[in-house]
Amino acid sequence: MMMAKLTPYFYSEDARAQAQFYIDALGGEIVDLMTYGQAPGTDEALKDRIIHMVFLAAGVKFYIADSQHEPPGRSSGFDMSLEFKTDEEAQQAFASLSAGGNVIMPLEKQFWGTLFGRLEDKFGIKWQVSTEAQMPPQS
Repeated sequence: MMMAKLTPYFYSEDARAQAQFYIDALGGEIVDLMTYGQAPGTDEALKDRIIHMVFLAAGVKFYIADSQHEPPGRSSGFDMSLEFKTDEEAQQAFASLSAGGNVIMPLEKQFWGTLFGRLEDKFGIKWQVSTEAQMPPQS
């Protein structure tokens, strides 16, 4: 069986602002960043744009870059899904990520027993926020 790591990679109109939004919303930090100015022969107008950034948010590694070759898209046909251990973490993440965006499905207790909600953030990325399923107590 093959094994791989899956890392979401966003293309953005403003990678610095979008990464900072997720860091502020979920807690985290910028781990590494490279600008187009570090690449040989880059046009002066692009030198401060992000060619590649690694950041952590909610303990998850993400990649992001300023879009140069394709328009940044809205997520369509997939969501980013974050699962938290506690209701409080899920509620805080949902509120922070939905700021300036749109709530698609409010974060509420579902029939399967966990909190679950769906939103589109102000950058057009769709997120599912939930809590871990709790194992029933053993008798």
